This record gives sequence, structure tokens and C-alpha cells, in this order.
Amino acid sequence: MPVDQQPASDLDSAAVLAAVGEGFPAAVAALGALVRIPSIAFPGFPREALERDAEAVAELFRGTGLFETVAVHAAGYEEDGEQRLGSPAVLAHRPAAPGRPTVLLYAHHDVQPTGDDADWDTPPFEPTLVGERLHGRGASDDKAGVVTHLAAVTAAAAALGDAFEAGVALFVEGEEEAGSRSFASFLDEHHDLLDADVIVVADSDNPSTTTPGLTTTLRGNVTFALTVSTLGHASHSGMVGGAAPDAVLATVKLLATLWDEDGAVAVAGLHREPAQPGTPAGWSEEELVRDAALLPGVASLGSGTFAERVWLGPAITVTGLDVPDVMHASNTLLPSVRLRMSVRIAPGQDAAEAFAAVRAHLEAHAPFGAHLAIAEVDLGQPYRADLSGWAAEDARAALEEGWGAPAALTGIGGSIPFIATLTERFPGAQILITGVEDPDTRAHAPNESQHLGVLRKAIAGEALLLARLSRRIL
Repeated sequence: MPVDQQPASDLDSAAVLAAVGEGFPAAVAALGALVRIPSIAFPGFPREALERDAEAVAELFRGTGLFETVAVHAAGYEEDGEQRLGSPAVLAHRPAAPGRPTVLLYAHHDVQPTGDDADWDTPPFEPTLVGERLHGRGASDDKAGVVTHLAAVTAAAAALGDAFEAGVALFVEGEEEAGSRSFASFLDEHHDLLDADVIVVADSDNPSTTTPGLTTTLRGNVTFALTVSTLGHASHSGMVGGAAPDAVLATVKLLATLWDEDGAVAVAGLHREPAQPGTPAGWSEEELVRDAALLPGVASLGSGTFAERVWLGPAITVTGLDVPDVMHASNTLLPSVRLRMSVRIAPGQDAAEAFAAVRAHLEAHAPFGAHLAIAEVDLGQPYRADLSGWAAEDARAALEEGWGAPAALTGIGGSIPFIATLTERFPGAQILITGVEDPDTRAHAPNESQHLGVLRKAIAGEALLLARLSRRIL
């Protein structure tokens, strides 16, 4: 373990910040170029875009001249008894000087599907500057994370010169949004190159555009496809409607059992972790109404603080529903309805345990004897960070200096399931979860954007962290 650090006066923070400023236009240009590539890793989307994007990321890091190796790799994995090939990822490495720590920088280059392009104010894959925000799919989640690593390493090296002695491993994943199915295999194949003393994950958010966040908790996630069936074939609604139960009716009644009258999750076996002393309350009710864009008169869900409801409690969301759209609807009783469900689970609960609880609830509450089929199950474990180590100390100091404001310790209602895998594979590493998002980023939604002021401060914070790690003595 590191036992010493050179005096803080030895760190020329002004030089690091100046290097960040000099390199920032190139960082924005690199982000725009990556946004133009539709790197969606979901089934049914072309792999070619992912391969092109991975090579573009690799070229950016090769261009720094700072790494001994930069390469694109894909790992195999097994699913449904078949061998499959994961999405392309970028791996780069430069060794540490003797006695200095190594940091693993993680981000992902794949993005969410765009949904209906009509819901976007600007073309999803055409980076468009609107005020201080660069719009486009992946502009924030997480191509801004990729660019943060790129620009931070470049700035630290420019400012420190030969004194940039921290080792750096880079892992830019290509399938985070699609479940990281080959993640464990990738870590196994490249364990030695990825092994590090500190892991920085640039895939979270910040409380505001002026306050940096250091994430302490992440909810886990259970996702699956559910098919509800009641009939052997479709029938005219006027002929048997009112007597034969259609699948839409059964689905609506089944879904309604998942929440209580206040909208809080009502599934036995899904836990809420109690707030620990000193846990921030999170957003106020006014901030929730504003930032989540609740319509006038619409009430929020559940009770308790924002942290208790979002960071420390479960949530169930129907994220997709296969039924005829209104334009193509006919007077027909549907025999089956297929939907996708996302279940966020509290820190401290096992994902398999949570899935079993949800499955038991659905089976116990299926109305009219409806038949249920569950497929495409993904389980992601929650995470609670240990920020008692020297790396967190350096991160807090670097973020405060880079942002001009103390870092807020926050929870996240979202999930980064692979963090638990990193903890398992690299038990000695200290994990830091930082981010480039802010409350108006709209990650995963139409009109996703990256606030450029936040991007610059995120780069500054990480560059200063790398400079501090270069002064740590193992």
C-alpha cells in the first residue's frame, strides 16, 4: 500500500489546468467525431458501427504517443449454450515507474438506441452545439467519459513531462449498454494488463453543473422480457369481448399489482436499505419536479427522502411494450403481450434473490390464469463504495481543485453492474466512480447532451488526480 506522498507544493496544478485548457478544443472535436458513429450494441443493430467506433477510439489514444500498446479486442462468451463474440473494446497500457501506482481508466463507447428520431430536436448522430451543451446520442453517456480519459492523460503528460510516472491502463468497453455479456471473459483474458491499484470509472453523474460528484452507492438491476398470454389466437373484440380475457387486460391488471397506491414498489422480498448517518438527502422535491420534468399536478412516487427512494430503494419500470400502435390498431382481442421490465434493486440485495422475488410475485398475481413466460434475464449486482483509502483522498482533492467546489458524496439510482465484477476480479484495487453527466444530460433519452463546462471540469479533475497519483509512493 502507498505509505507516502510527495509534498503538495511539488504539484504544479496551474500547469495541469493550463494544459487542460489548451487541449480542450481538441477534446470537443474528438467527442463530436465519436458521436457521429452510431455504435449501438443491442441485438439487431449493425456490428460494423461498433467496430468503426472502437477503431476510432483506439486511434485517438494511439495519437497521444503515451501508451506502449493500444489495441482493439473482443472476448468470447457463452449464452444459451452457444459461443458468441462480444463487442469490440479498446485496451491500452503504459507501465508505472518503479514505486508508483497504476490506474485503470474505464469508460464505454457503445450507446443506447435513439428511439423515435421525431422526439429529437437535433439529429441523434449529428453533434450539435446548443448553448453550452453538445447534443447527440452518446455525447455524454459515455463518449464524454472516453474523451475525459483521453484529454486528462494528455494534459497530465504535457504538464508533468518526465514526472508523469503513474501507470495507466485503459479499458473502453463496447457493450455496457447491452449488458456487458463478455465483460468477465474480457477481464480473464487481459487480467494482467488491467490489474491496477486504482480504478476510475467515468460513467456516473454530478449533482449540478457546478458541483462534482463522487458516487458511493449504485443500485443493481434485473431486466427481463415478460410475455403474458391468454388466448390461442386473436378474436374480434365485438364477438367475445367481455367474456374472453385479452392479454392487454391481463397485463394491465398484473402490472398494477407491482406498486401500491403511492406508486412505491409492492413486491415482497425487494429490500430498501436504511439511510446511514450522514447520507445526503439528495434532490429536494422542488428539484425532482424540475429536473425530472413532472407535469403540473403530477405527484412524485413513494415516501421518504429522494435518497431513500432512489439511491437506497427498489424501482420497477416497464421500458418496452409490444402491442399494436394506435394507427394500426384493429378491433381485436390480443392473445399475447410482450414487455421488457427493469427492476432496480437496493445496495445490499443480491440480484438473483431479487429476481426470484419478482418472478414469484408475477406468478402469484397472474390474473385469469394467464400464462407467463420470462426470457432474456440479465442480473446486475448493486454496489457500495469504500472511500476510506488514499485514492479517494486524492480524488476529493483533485475534484475540488478541478471544479472549484468540494465533491459531493452521492448515490446513483442507476446501475453499473460490472463494478461488482471489477471488485471481485481486482479485490485490492480502490474504485472511484466519477462522471460527466448533470441533471439535464438526459442520458438514454431523446435530446441527450453534454454540458461542455462540466466536460472541461471533469477533465481537469481527472488530470489533477493523475498528477497526484504520479506523486504517490508505493
